Amino acid sequence: MQHNPRFLALVNEVRQRVDEVDVHQVKRWMEQSRPFVLLDVREESEWNKGHLPSAQYMGRGILERDIETSFPELDTPLVLYCGGGFRSVLAADNLQQMGYRDVISMDGGYRGWKDAGYPVEEDF
Repeated sequence: MQHNPRFLALVNEVRQRVDEVDVHQVKRWMEQSRPFVLLDVREESEWNKGHLPSAQYMGRGILERDIETSFPELDTPLVLYCGGGFRSVLAADNLQQMGYRDVISMDGGYRGWKDAGYPVEEDF
């Protein structure tokens, strides 16, 4: 997907403030049973086509509104992903501004996960 220049500039600026890991690191954490909440911040239509195992859906449209209800503890380890790692960076930055201290964006997103041959869940 070709992204617009201003969007990319915003993402690149925000990336300086957000921790990121790649899909392989998240997979290792899952295999090690590292405790974290995996949040899919894509659109609901994307979620319905497939998502990472054990992921919970909380799209960008509702994330900031609903995060405190689902995860009131500001030290909750959160790993966010989207389609490729751009929206999740922006979402992670917002959560950090809301006081969450352990937020990570998964670089590569769902596409990177799938391209690596890792399992996905599909709701059909």
